[in-house]
Amino acid sequence: MIRNVVMMKLKPDYDPSLLNTLLARLHTLNCPGTLSYTAAVDAGLRSGNWTVAIVADFIDVDSYRGYDENTEHNQIRAELAPLIEEIARVQFVL
Repeated sequence: MIRNVVMMKLKPDYDPSLLNTLLARLHTLNCPGTLSYTAAVDAGLRSGNWTVAIVADFIDVDSYRGYDENTEHNQIRAELAPLIEEIARVQFVL
């Protein structure tokens, strides 16, 4: 299994409504081999946290690559890009 973790620190002036729309669209992606998918805004329990986290599990590397190359996923990425100040990603085997 492959776990994909993405954290985004958004610019201070980002539009929360647009962000919520984009996160909702991420949740509707139907990529084969996706076992679980969570994309959410930080709960604000500690100062200095990143704004958004995505955690997704895929059955294998090919499933992850399918998600990574998915046309709708890449369209959402392009729409998110102007909101992002900093991003961190990691994929690892479980």
